Amino acid sequence: MQATVSAFDDETHDGRVLLDDGVELPFEASALHGSRLRFLRPGQRVRLETVGEGAELSVVRLQILTLH
Repeated sequence: MQATVSAFDDETHDGRVLLDDGVELPFEASALHGSRLRFLRPGQRVRLETVGEGAELSVVRLQILTLH
């Protein structure tokens, strides 16, 4: 799944992404673990791994689209 970063806190590394269908999801710093990412900027495109469905959907992993 892909999304766009809508907010990112440089201190806590928590943030929010906007899915292509308009749904905004928060993510915790743990979603960046193992990705070598330290900072994200609003407008940046990312790839997500999620768990759950509907109101229970949450981000468990996040990476920049151009990084593998």
